[in-house]
Amino acid sequence: MRFNIKKVAFALGFLLHFVALTLIAQPGGLKWSKDGNSFFQTENGEIVRYDLPGLQRTSLVSAQEITPAGTDKPIQLRGFTFSEDNSKVLLFTNTKKVWRYQTRGDYWVLDKTSKQLKKLGKGRPESTLMFAKFSPDGQRVAYVSEHNIYVENLVTGEIKALTTTNGTPKLINGTFDWVYEEEFALRDGFRWNADGKKIAYWQIDANKIRDFYMINNTDSIYSRIVPVEYPKVGELPSPARIGVVDISTGKTNWLKIEGDPQQNYLARMEWTPDGQEVIVQQLNRRQNESKIVLCNGTTGVAKVIFTEKDEAWVSHINEWSQKIIGWDWINQGKDFLWVSEKDGWRHLYRISRDGKKETLLTKGDYDATPVQFDEKGNLLYFYASPTNATQQYLYKTSLDGSGKAEQVSPAELPGTHEYSISPNGKYALHEFSNYYTEGLSQWLTLPTHQPIRPGEDIRKQFDPKAKETSNISFFQVTTEDGVTMDGWLIKPNNFDPQKKYPVLFEVYGEPALTTVKDDFGSQGDDTPIYQGDLAADGYVQISLDNRGTPAPKGRVWRKAIHHKIGQLNIRDQAMGTKKILEWPYIDKDRVAVWGWSGGGSSTLNLLFQYPDIYKTGISVAPVTNSLFYDNIYTERYMGLPDEYKADYVAGAAITHAKNLKGKLLLVHGSGDDNVHYQNSEALVNELIKNGKQFQFMAYPNRTHGIFEGEGTRQHLSGLFTEFLKRNCSPGAK
Repeated sequence: MRFNIKKVAFALGFLLHFVALTLIAQPGGLKWSKDGNSFFQTENGEIVRYDLPGLQRTSLVSAQEITPAGTDKPIQLRGFTFSEDNSKVLLFTNTKKVWRYQTRGDYWVLDKTSKQLKKLGKGRPESTLMFAKFSPDGQRVAYVSEHNIYVENLVTGEIKALTTTNGTPKLINGTFDWVYEEEFALRDGFRWNADGKKIAYWQIDANKIRDFYMINNTDSIYSRIVPVEYPKVGELPSPARIGVVDISTGKTNWLKIEGDPQQNYLARMEWTPDGQEVIVQQLNRRQNESKIVLCNGTTGVAKVIFTEKDEAWVSHINEWSQKIIGWDWINQGKDFLWVSEKDGWRHLYRISRDGKKETLLTKGDYDATPVQFDEKGNLLYFYASPTNATQQYLYKTSLDGSGKAEQVSPAELPGTHEYSISPNGKYALHEFSNYYTEGLSQWLTLPTHQPIRPGEDIRKQFDPKAKETSNISFFQVTTEDGVTMDGWLIKPNNFDPQKKYPVLFEVYGEPALTTVKDDFGSQGDDTPIYQGDLAADGYVQISLDNRGTPAPKGRVWRKAIHHKIGQLNIRDQAMGTKKILEWPYIDKDRVAVWGWSGGGSSTLNLLFQYPDIYKTGISVAPVTNSLFYDNIYTERYMGLPDEYKADYVAGAAITHAKNLKGKLLLVHGSGDDNVHYQNSEALVNELIKNGKQFQFMAYPNRTHGIFEGEGTRQHLSGLFTEFLKRNCSPGAK
């Protein structure tokens, strides 16, 4: 339930900005060279390298070299990877979406020496190869196709199947089912070991998971069933295990990790640097106990080396990082870096390979988010914001635990700083913005934080006086419960404090997202599904981050929502709004709220539980009852439903639908594989039963983002705008 349309729009703008500057090459950040002294990207159909510090450009692969024989157009690159010795390039193209991302496609290999260009997977269906990776010696490529792992010899062309589903179509090898991808961000499910003789991989048995059936009524005369293996809350998890397959024999040995596979999750897995052992993070079903397990890569014998427990849930890497693949090893593989909240704050620890020694590296009452480390310089870089949870700064400390945290980002640039740091820790691409400053960027050296090109020092480009002309501001509000929340406020154009204005609250409110962040474009005045300009039309716009959102305010803040989604977050929002309604220029009779996904759920609960506060609500793709959502997300935050049924009932929007007094617009796509259309259908029935009038818009066969089909987004935008203006009239009074 992570969808946030505004953040998606901003992210796209951010990406385009950097492509224009020829800085970003691949989704997720820079594509660094192994030594960290250069980076790669695609430009005009070719692959180029930029060497640092001078940013000298070298063409590595021309468009002509990646033009297949018999054609006149080069391969349209979606991604690329070099072999260890840089003699070959793996090219990803002709991609198709698997749920959220373009992870299926075709792969080609270019031999830079012979100039031979070869398509991989001969005999495999088009656009079915996934996560192709060179072996360490560059002589083979392994990939997943239709739930099995194959290895292809680049010299002989031989293709060998390393796994087989044995006629069982839902036995998934080397990749994942819907829920592992959605809630653990796991997609690529296999890893070569260091000598290229073995591959470790996940196997998910989705045959043990019931299908949820979606109905496609629009693409043919007869309806078509679209099954999704989707474990609802209360259902047992997908059984998962990890095997190590010997490339030469094709035999798999399964890791002997203790625990019922339908009562545990295998959330992370990598080889140790020497390629002899596999390290795994195992979470129990309630996700309140984490074990790090070290497994012999030959025998499969497993040993638990580190255990952590939490009364709520043990936070997983997906909650603070997009770097899901990889384990941060240091000291020649004798130690690794780990994140824990066990002292009440998210901190980084150095743990020995045997788990017997741990060292706290980031000390203090603040949350730390890992970024990069420089082992040669004995430095660890991390994000933190000790005094303002809406901002983000780069800090450094010693990698051996002997130092104190020091802020690296310039203090005179208040706001949000983001960095892509080279593997050697010497260089970084630095991006800065705040709510009144559009993104500024520079290349710099570390640890000095000096721009490579002195004339591009963004401190000289920053204009603090722009704050004075912005109609956006940040504030804090303390409720009658003693809860202090951060918020942003956008006042209407030509604001007159003597008049009364309508207010539109943007809400999310669940553990997956924050909405209040001091960066450019994250504030709602560019709400992309409103036709026009809300500020110009005379609306006050506000967003608040309640307890339970993933703000860097410590464990207690984030985990206060345990068992209480739909209760604690809703009360925080309503009590914050109650205080805001005391402001003299807010019209209490024109109070609207809107949200998407988890924000749609919050919108419904605010409208239903506090009908005297919120008069108008627009809810898009909401979960109306947590029992309809998946098990990994819901059980992590709400507990098992047979143990906490009362909390499930109390937090369900359906429970409170009978209280509706205001105006409601409910929107959902019937092809939503994430938050199923049944959520809105069930709510519709409940509203009808209680005689409540409302407006409902179903978008046939659209997914969670409601963007497919000609005219869809324009229609949704028009619907949103007309409903808001009609039921929460714009302008001052």
